[in-house]
Amino acid sequence: MELELTHPYEAGLNDVLGTFFSRDRILEKNTREGSRNVKVRELSLDEASARIVIEREVTSSTDVPSILASFHREWNEVSQDEHWFRKSQDEWHCEFRVRIDGVPAKIRGMMKLKGDSQSCTNQVSLKVRSDLPLIGKKIAKFLAEDSRIKIEEEYQATRRLLQQQD
Repeated sequence: MELELTHPYEAGLNDVLGTFFSRDRILEKNTREGSRNVKVRELSLDEASARIVIEREVTSSTDVPSILASFHREWNEVSQDEHWFRKSQDEWHCEFRVRIDGVPAKIRGMMKLKGDSQSCTNQVSLKVRSDLPLIGKKIAKFLAEDSRIKIEEEYQATRRLLQQQD
């Protein structure tokens, strides 16, 4: 399953990056989204790259199909590993992986954040794959929809954080 999302920000590229790369903002954003036990395991940043590793516990955003009940827990441990790199003065790219403990699926994606000092847009693409026989496609479909909802919630939380800076 694949997702493509576009998130416009009414804030400059550096402001959005500052929110993406701030330990305090990452913790605040994840807490606002309902995550618990949020930890920023790694946050390294220089002028041309960044790496962020976040661990947290999350619940599903949608009802879990009965066929997936054996993988479902009320709270799931999630690890997200992001590798950011500067493409140009006005563009950053990110490759990321998300691992959900105990769930037989792979979630990978890319982000392209491009803009200027007034506004920017983040293009998000996500691929979800599970190779389990018979139920792999159902797992991937469920995780793609759950991811879409969580990505949209994160986008809205980031927008609110940026508005607080004004």
